[in-house]
Amino acid sequence: MPQSSFPHTQSWIVQFSALPENLEELKLLPEAGLLQPYHTAALTVAALCAYVKNPAAATLMLDYLKGPQPMSTYDKQFLADRLRGKDYLPNSFFSGAVPESGYLPVRPLTLIIMETVHSAAQLSEGYMQLYIQSGGADSPRPVKLRQKPSTGQWFLWEQMLLSDIRQPVSCDSWA
Repeated sequence: MPQSSFPHTQSWIVQFSALPENLEELKLLPEAGLLQPYHTAALTVAALCAYVKNPAAATLMLDYLKGPQPMSTYDKQFLADRLRGKDYLPNSFFSGAVPESGYLPVRPLTLIIMETVHSAAQLSEGYMQLYIQSGGADSPRPVKLRQKPSTGQWFLWEQMLLSDIRQPVSCDSWA
């Protein structure tokens, strides 16, 4: 994935040798302590990738990432609707995953999480919005996080990662 031209002030690289397939595997990852907001954002993408294979397991992972506020019925239906027929969408956030490759990411699985000057400034204290570039979109997608003051952990508050992206070339009759 080319370096984003999106104006950002800071970025972090998070790499996975393999993605967790269930909550137990997710909790074994060093990022699972959720002490950095970019760790929670990266694990959100990992959980969305798991959804394609096992929605129930992914829902448990997302509930863990949401902390004290588990997914609502609306959240669950939204995921099902947005990912129906678009198994490639969550992979599109990894480096090398572009329409021409069918959104097949390169190894190790690499995410670039970005902060902007507005990531915390436009939000209430204790909230942060980070961005992740999709190989099938023109602009990065936001993930909103909320910090729990008693533990210092950053939890998923809202993700806006599942908007449509360009189809894989193999599925696009106009390609």
